[in-house]
Amino acid sequence: MPSATLLGQAVLSGLFTGGLYGLLGLGLSLSWGYLRLINLAHFALAFLGAYLVYQLVGAAGMPVILATLLVVPGFFLLGVLMQLLFERFAVGEFASLLVTFGIAVIIEAGIQWFWTADLLKLQLAHGTTSLRLGPLYMPVIDALMFLVAALLSVATWAWLAFTYTGKALRASAENPSIAAAFGVDHRRLALLLSGLSAAFAGIAGAFIAMVSTLFPAQIFAWMGVVFAVVILGGLGNPLGVLAAGLAIGVSESVTMAVTEPTWAPLVSFTLLIIVLLLRPGRL
Repeated sequence: MPSATLLGQAVLSGLFTGGLYGLLGLGLSLSWGYLRLINLAHFALAFLGAYLVYQLVGAAGMPVILATLLVVPGFFLLGVLMQLLFERFAVGEFASLLVTFGIAVIIEAGIQWFWTADLLKLQLAHGTTSLRLGPLYMPVIDALMFLVAALLSVATWAWLAFTYTGKALRASAENPSIAAAFGVDHRRLALLLSGLSAAFAGIAGAFIAMVSTLFPAQIFAWMGVVFAVVILGGLGNPLGVLAAGLAIGVSESVTMAVTEPTWAPLVSFTLLIIVLLLRPGRL
């Protein structure tokens, strides 16, 4: 059995990884839950954001914060354009799987063409800085990533629960015809939510650039676990997605510490299968 210190460090690392899972799943959960679009291109957008931040910071020498502030608004506009495309061709829920998978493949090919398939790592001046918590070490960037994921999840939940726009969005997702009769503009809300989902992908991409080694195929490697996070957390449920991300992140990290690292990918799907067996109406 591993030591208590190793287990504690594994739990801490799992929380940070889970925060990234939650951040990646946030936009997918919103678009699936409220727009009925299963946007697989969300993963490709996140990694495109990571590569753009890598380019702006690593090659152009731009500060990370400024690079992120440039990428995120651009992704918001890209999300709006994608929603206009879906509306133009009347893309439904299951058709969106094929359409957005095709978009993801195109983005992945574009990334590989421009940045090649080589492994890339963003070198930051304080990228390895850690704070000591007793016997444990807490990487500053990972802690910031967890904090941002938590803040965005709580802010999104509060926006959906307490603002007029959020309530209108929930009503429109529940019954578009009745909501429209009360003056709710579903199309405008859909454009806003699609833009926000893409912007969240851009934020996740910025942190992926800072904490991970980049390679194009990574887009599809993370699809499964984030899908599990979204389904376990609940469609359109920001806090549930964050909680599911943390649960899976910690479970994977502890599994790697106790057994073999190769067992970690089984955790998310095992949890997903158990939940679907116990609650078959989850989807």
